[in-house]
Amino acid sequence: MKKGLSCREAFTAELEELARADRRIVALTSDARGSTSLAAYANALPGQFVEVGIAEQNEIGIAAGLAAVGYRPYVCAPASFMSARSLEQFKVDVVYSRMNVKIFAVSGGVSYGALGFSHHSIHDIAVLRTFPGLRLVIPCDGVQMVGLLRALENSDLPAYIRVGKAAMPLVYRAGTEFEVGKAVRLRDGDDATIIVCGEMVAGALDAADALAAEGVKVRVLDMHTLHPLDSEAVIAAARETGRIVTVEEHSVNGGLGAAVAQIAANHRPVPVRTLGFPDEFLVAGGSADVFRHYGLDATGIVAATRELLLSGD
Repeated sequence: MKKGLSCREAFTAELEELARADRRIVALTSDARGSTSLAAYANALPGQFVEVGIAEQNEIGIAAGLAAVGYRPYVCAPASFMSARSLEQFKVDVVYSRMNVKIFAVSGGVSYGALGFSHHSIHDIAVLRTFPGLRLVIPCDGVQMVGLLRALENSDLPAYIRVGKAAMPLVYRAGTEFEVGKAVRLRDGDDATIIVCGEMVAGALDAADALAAEGVKVRVLDMHTLHPLDSEAVIAAARETGRIVTVEEHSVNGGLGAAVAQIAANHRPVPVRTLGFPDEFLVAGGSADVFRHYGLDATGIVAATRELLLSGD
Protein backbone atom coordinates (compact mmCIF):
# COMPACT_ATOMS: atom_id res chain seq x y z
CA MET A 1 0.00 0.00 0.00
CA LYS A 2 1.22 3.48 -0.88
CA LYS A 3 1.56 6.10 1.81
CA GLY A 4 -0.44 9.32 1.60
CA LEU A 5 -0.76 12.40 3.78
CA SER A 6 -0.79 11.89 7.51
CA CYS A 7 -4.24 12.18 9.04
CA ARG A 8 -3.28 15.48 10.67
CA GLU A 9 -2.16 16.97 7.34
CA ALA A 10 -5.28 15.72 5.58
CA PHE A 11 -7.45 17.12 8.37
CA THR A 12 -6.04 20.64 8.35
CA ALA A 13 -6.04 20.89 4.55
CA GLU A 14 -9.71 19.90 4.45
CA LEU A 15 -10.58 22.10 7.44
CA GLU A 16 -9.11 25.10 5.65
CA GLU A 17 -11.33 24.42 2.64
CA LEU A 18 -14.39 24.05 4.84
CA ALA A 19 -13.51 27.22 6.76
CA ARG A 20 -13.14 29.26 3.58
CA ALA A 21 -16.73 28.32 2.71
CA ASP A 22 -18.12 28.82 6.24
CA ARG A 23 -16.83 31.71 8.37
CA ARG A 24 -18.41 30.14 11.46
CA ILE A 25 -15.64 27.53 11.52
CA VAL A 26 -12.85 28.46 13.94
CA ALA A 27 -9.72 26.47 14.76
CA LEU A 28 -8.23 26.73 18.25
CA THR A 29 -4.91 25.41 19.47
CA SER A 30 -2.83 25.42 22.65
CA ASP A 31 0.65 26.21 21.35
CA ALA A 32 0.38 23.12 19.15
CA ARG A 33 0.06 24.49 15.64
CA GLY A 34 3.18 22.57 14.65
CA SER A 35 2.16 19.18 15.99
CA THR A 36 -1.38 19.64 14.65
CA SER A 37 -0.16 20.91 11.22
CA LEU A 38 -2.15 24.13 11.66
CA ALA A 39 0.52 26.62 10.54
CA ALA A 40 -0.77 26.97 6.97
CA TYR A 41 -4.38 27.32 8.19
CA ALA A 42 -3.39 30.00 10.72
CA ASN A 43 -1.53 31.99 8.07
CA ALA A 44 -4.35 31.72 5.54
CA LEU A 45 -7.28 32.41 7.90
CA PRO A 46 -6.03 34.42 10.89
CA GLY A 47 -9.54 35.71 11.58
CA GLN A 48 -10.76 32.14 12.08
CA PHE A 49 -7.92 31.00 14.29
CA VAL A 50 -7.38 31.31 18.05
CA GLU A 51 -4.05 30.62 19.75
CA VAL A 52 -4.75 29.97 23.43
CA GLY A 53 -1.26 29.04 24.56
CA ILE A 54 -0.50 26.17 26.91
CA ALA A 55 -3.91 26.32 28.59
CA GLU A 56 -5.90 23.33 27.35
CA GLN A 57 -8.70 23.63 29.90
CA ASN A 58 -9.29 27.24 28.89
CA GLU A 59 -9.18 26.15 25.25
CA ILE A 60 -12.18 23.88 25.77
CA GLY A 61 -14.08 26.58 27.66
CA ILE A 62 -13.45 29.14 24.92
CA ALA A 63 -14.56 26.65 22.27
CA ALA A 64 -17.78 25.93 24.19
CA GLY A 65 -18.45 29.67 24.43
CA LEU A 66 -17.91 30.10 20.69
CA ALA A 67 -20.29 27.23 19.98
CA ALA A 68 -22.91 28.76 22.27
CA VAL A 69 -23.07 31.86 20.06
CA GLY A 70 -23.20 30.00 16.76
CA TYR A 71 -19.61 29.30 15.76
CA ARG A 72 -18.35 25.85 14.77
CA PRO A 73 -15.10 25.45 16.73
CA TYR A 74 -12.42 22.79 16.19
CA VAL A 75 -10.03 22.33 19.10
CA CYS A 76 -6.66 21.02 17.88
CA ALA A 77 -4.23 19.69 20.50
CA PRO A 78 -2.44 16.50 21.67
CA ALA A 79 -4.76 13.65 22.62
CA SER A 80 -2.99 13.02 25.91
CA PHE A 81 -3.96 16.49 27.16
CA MET A 82 -7.44 16.66 25.61
CA SER A 83 -8.56 13.39 27.20
CA ALA A 84 -6.93 13.93 30.59
CA ARG A 85 -6.08 17.52 31.56
CA SER A 86 -9.21 18.91 29.84
CA LEU A 87 -11.57 16.03 30.56
CA GLU A 88 -13.73 17.88 33.09
CA GLN A 89 -14.26 20.83 30.73
CA PHE A 90 -15.00 18.53 27.81
CA LYS A 91 -17.45 16.49 29.89
CA VAL A 92 -19.40 19.44 31.30
CA ASP A 93 -18.87 22.46 29.03
CA VAL A 94 -19.17 20.53 25.77
CA VAL A 95 -20.89 17.14 26.06
CA TYR A 96 -23.30 17.78 28.94
CA SER A 97 -24.07 21.25 27.60
CA ARG A 98 -24.61 19.81 24.10
CA MET A 99 -22.18 22.21 22.43
CA ASN A 100 -21.10 21.62 18.85
CA VAL A 101 -17.36 21.39 19.54
CA LYS A 102 -15.10 19.03 17.63
CA ILE A 103 -11.83 17.99 19.26
CA PHE A 104 -9.03 17.05 16.87
CA ALA A 105 -6.76 15.02 19.13
CA VAL A 106 -3.35 14.42 17.54
CA SER A 107 -0.62 11.98 18.54
CA GLY A 108 -3.10 9.55 20.05
CA GLY A 109 -2.11 6.15 21.39
CA VAL A 110 1.68 5.89 21.57
CA SER A 111 2.59 8.40 18.85
CA TYR A 112 4.63 10.15 21.55
CA GLY A 113 6.04 6.75 22.46
CA ALA A 114 9.51 7.88 23.45
CA LEU A 115 8.11 10.48 25.89
CA GLY A 116 6.55 7.85 28.11
CA PHE A 117 3.33 7.47 30.06
CA SER A 118 2.66 11.20 30.57
CA HIS A 119 2.28 11.61 26.79
CA HIS A 120 0.63 8.28 25.96
CA SER A 121 -3.10 8.39 25.30
CA ILE A 122 -4.22 4.81 25.76
CA HIS A 123 -7.18 5.53 28.03
CA ASP A 124 -9.29 7.89 25.92
CA ILE A 125 -11.56 5.33 24.22
CA ALA A 126 -12.47 3.79 27.57
CA VAL A 127 -13.38 7.17 29.07
CA LEU A 128 -15.09 8.84 26.14
CA ARG A 129 -17.26 5.86 25.17
CA THR A 130 -19.29 6.69 28.27
CA PHE A 131 -20.20 10.21 27.13
CA PRO A 132 -23.76 10.24 25.71
CA GLY A 133 -24.15 11.87 22.31
CA LEU A 134 -20.40 12.08 21.62
CA ARG A 135 -19.06 10.94 18.26
CA LEU A 136 -15.68 9.21 18.73
CA VAL A 137 -13.81 8.39 15.53
CA ILE A 138 -10.32 7.05 14.78
CA PRO A 139 -9.46 7.24 11.04
CA CYS A 140 -6.84 4.94 9.53
CA ASP A 141 -5.57 7.10 6.64
CA GLY A 142 -5.83 10.57 5.13
CA VAL A 143 -8.70 9.63 2.82
CA GLN A 144 -10.81 8.36 5.70
CA MET A 145 -9.88 11.42 7.73
CA VAL A 146 -11.33 13.70 5.05
CA GLY A 147 -14.46 11.57 4.65
CA LEU A 148 -15.14 11.43 8.37
CA LEU A 149 -14.49 15.17 8.79
CA ARG A 150 -17.07 15.93 6.12
CA ALA A 151 -19.58 13.63 7.79
CA LEU A 152 -18.97 15.15 11.22
CA GLU A 153 -19.21 18.71 9.91
CA ASN A 154 -22.77 17.91 8.80
CA SER A 155 -23.69 17.14 12.41
CA ASP A 156 -24.19 19.51 15.34
CA LEU A 157 -23.11 16.86 17.86
CA PRO A 158 -19.75 17.09 19.66
CA ALA A 159 -16.96 14.83 18.41
CA TYR A 160 -13.53 13.53 19.36
CA ILE A 161 -11.28 12.71 16.40
CA ARG A 162 -8.15 10.78 17.40
CA VAL A 163 -5.21 10.47 14.99
CA GLY A 164 -1.52 9.60 15.06
CA LYS A 165 1.44 11.57 13.72
CA ALA A 166 2.91 9.53 10.89
CA ALA A 167 1.85 9.22 7.27
CA MET A 168 -0.06 5.97 6.95
CA PRO A 169 -0.50 3.51 4.07
CA LEU A 170 -3.53 4.38 1.94
CA VAL A 171 -6.29 1.91 2.68
CA TYR A 172 -9.03 3.79 0.81
CA ARG A 173 -9.37 5.44 -2.58
CA ALA A 174 -9.72 9.22 -2.76
CA GLY A 175 -13.33 10.32 -2.56
CA THR A 176 -14.56 7.37 -0.49
CA GLU A 177 -17.49 8.35 1.69
CA PHE A 178 -17.99 7.12 5.25
CA GLU A 179 -20.92 6.95 7.61
CA VAL A 180 -20.25 7.72 11.25
CA GLY A 181 -21.20 4.65 13.28
CA LYS A 182 -21.00 2.23 10.34
CA ALA A 183 -18.05 -0.19 10.10
CA VAL A 184 -16.39 -0.90 6.75
CA ARG A 185 -15.76 -4.49 5.66
CA LEU A 186 -12.31 -4.55 4.04
CA ARG A 187 -11.87 -8.32 3.65
CA ASP A 188 -14.33 -11.19 3.43
CA GLY A 189 -13.89 -14.49 5.21
CA ASP A 190 -15.70 -16.98 7.41
CA ASP A 191 -12.93 -18.53 9.52
CA ALA A 192 -12.67 -15.58 11.93
CA THR A 193 -13.07 -11.79 12.05
CA ILE A 194 -10.47 -9.15 12.84
CA ILE A 195 -12.07 -5.95 14.14
CA VAL A 196 -9.63 -3.05 14.11
CA CYS A 197 -9.35 0.74 14.11
CA GLY A 198 -6.91 3.54 13.37
CA GLU A 199 -3.25 2.88 12.65
CA MET A 200 -3.77 -0.85 13.28
CA VAL A 201 -5.89 -1.25 10.12
CA ALA A 202 -2.98 -1.53 7.67
CA GLY A 203 -1.31 -4.20 9.82
CA ALA A 204 -4.58 -6.12 10.10
CA LEU A 205 -4.90 -6.16 6.30
CA ASP A 206 -1.33 -7.43 5.99
CA ALA A 207 -2.16 -10.10 8.55
CA ALA A 208 -5.29 -11.11 6.64
CA ASP A 209 -3.27 -11.46 3.44
CA ALA A 210 -0.66 -13.60 5.22
CA LEU A 211 -3.37 -15.83 6.68
CA ALA A 212 -5.04 -16.13 3.27
CA ALA A 213 -1.75 -17.49 1.90
CA GLU A 214 -2.09 -20.26 4.51
CA GLY A 215 -5.68 -20.97 3.45
CA VAL A 216 -7.28 -19.08 6.35
CA LYS A 217 -9.92 -16.57 5.27
CA VAL A 218 -10.64 -13.85 7.81
CA ARG A 219 -13.08 -10.97 7.67
CA VAL A 220 -11.58 -7.56 8.44
CA LEU A 221 -13.81 -4.81 9.82
CA ASP A 222 -12.56 -1.24 10.06
CA MET A 223 -14.41 -0.02 13.16
CA HIS A 224 -13.53 3.65 12.60
CA THR A 225 -16.29 4.83 14.94
CA LEU A 226 -15.90 3.75 18.55
CA HIS A 227 -18.99 5.62 19.77
CA PRO A 228 -21.59 4.84 18.63
CA LEU A 229 -20.11 1.44 17.78
CA ASP A 230 -21.61 -0.64 14.95
CA SER A 231 -23.13 -3.43 17.04
CA GLU A 232 -24.87 -4.98 14.03
CA ALA A 233 -21.52 -5.57 12.31
CA VAL A 234 -20.15 -7.20 15.48
CA ILE A 235 -23.19 -9.48 15.88
CA ALA A 236 -23.01 -10.49 12.22
CA ALA A 237 -19.30 -11.27 12.55
CA ALA A 238 -19.92 -13.40 15.61
CA ARG A 239 -22.78 -15.28 13.95
CA GLU A 240 -21.08 -15.81 10.59
CA THR A 241 -17.43 -16.40 11.54
CA GLY A 242 -17.58 -17.72 15.12
CA ARG A 243 -14.36 -16.12 16.40
CA ILE A 244 -13.22 -12.51 16.77
CA VAL A 245 -9.84 -10.85 17.24
CA THR A 246 -9.80 -7.14 18.10
CA VAL A 247 -6.78 -4.89 17.56
CA GLU A 248 -6.36 -1.39 18.96
CA GLU A 249 -3.76 1.18 19.95
CA HIS A 250 -5.24 1.43 23.43
CA SER A 251 -5.28 -0.33 26.77
CA VAL A 252 -6.99 -3.72 26.74
CA ASN A 253 -9.21 -2.28 29.47
CA GLY A 254 -12.36 -0.54 28.29
CA GLY A 255 -11.56 0.01 24.61
CA LEU A 256 -12.60 -1.57 21.33
CA GLY A 257 -12.01 -5.11 22.55
CA ALA A 258 -14.09 -4.60 25.67
CA ALA A 259 -16.93 -3.09 23.65
CA VAL A 260 -16.90 -5.93 21.11
CA ALA A 261 -16.76 -8.58 23.84
CA GLN A 262 -19.72 -6.99 25.61
CA ILE A 263 -21.80 -6.94 22.45
CA ALA A 264 -20.88 -10.53 21.61
CA ALA A 265 -21.63 -11.73 25.15
CA ASN A 266 -25.04 -10.07 25.13
CA HIS A 267 -26.13 -11.15 21.65
CA ARG A 268 -23.99 -13.96 20.22
CA PRO A 269 -21.36 -15.39 22.62
CA VAL A 270 -18.19 -16.41 20.78
CA PRO A 271 -14.47 -16.44 21.68
CA VAL A 272 -13.01 -12.90 21.54
CA ARG A 273 -9.26 -12.28 21.68
CA THR A 274 -8.32 -8.67 22.53
CA LEU A 275 -5.00 -7.28 21.29
CA GLY A 276 -3.97 -4.02 22.90
CA PHE A 277 -1.63 -2.68 25.54
CA PRO A 278 -1.45 -4.56 28.84
CA ASP A 279 -2.33 -3.09 32.22
CA GLU A 280 1.13 -1.67 32.89
CA PHE A 281 3.31 1.35 32.21
CA LEU A 282 4.48 0.80 28.65
CA VAL A 283 8.01 0.61 27.34
CA ALA A 284 9.24 3.83 25.75
CA GLY A 285 10.24 3.97 22.10
CA GLY A 286 9.08 4.72 18.59
CA SER A 287 5.51 3.67 17.93
CA ALA A 288 6.47 0.90 15.45
CA ASP A 289 8.83 -0.59 18.04
CA VAL A 290 6.18 -0.38 20.74
CA PHE A 291 3.63 -2.08 18.47
CA ARG A 292 6.10 -4.87 17.72
CA HIS A 293 6.98 -5.31 21.38
CA TYR A 294 3.34 -5.86 22.33
CA GLY A 295 2.37 -7.95 19.31
CA LEU A 296 0.30 -5.27 17.59
CA ASP A 297 2.01 -5.56 14.20
CA ALA A 298 1.00 -7.90 11.37
CA THR A 299 3.14 -10.72 12.76
CA GLY A 300 1.49 -10.46 16.17
CA ILE A 301 -2.00 -10.31 14.68
CA VAL A 302 -1.32 -13.44 12.59
CA ALA A 303 -0.01 -15.30 15.63
CA ALA A 304 -3.00 -14.32 17.80
CA THR A 305 -5.52 -15.26 15.11
CA ARG A 306 -3.83 -18.58 14.46
CA GLU A 307 -3.77 -19.32 18.20
CA LEU A 308 -7.47 -18.55 18.50
CA LEU A 309 -8.32 -20.82 15.57
CA LEU A 310 -6.28 -23.68 17.06
CA SER A 311 -7.61 -23.27 20.59
CA GLY A 312 -10.76 -25.25 19.90
CA ASP A 313 -12.94 -22.78 21.84
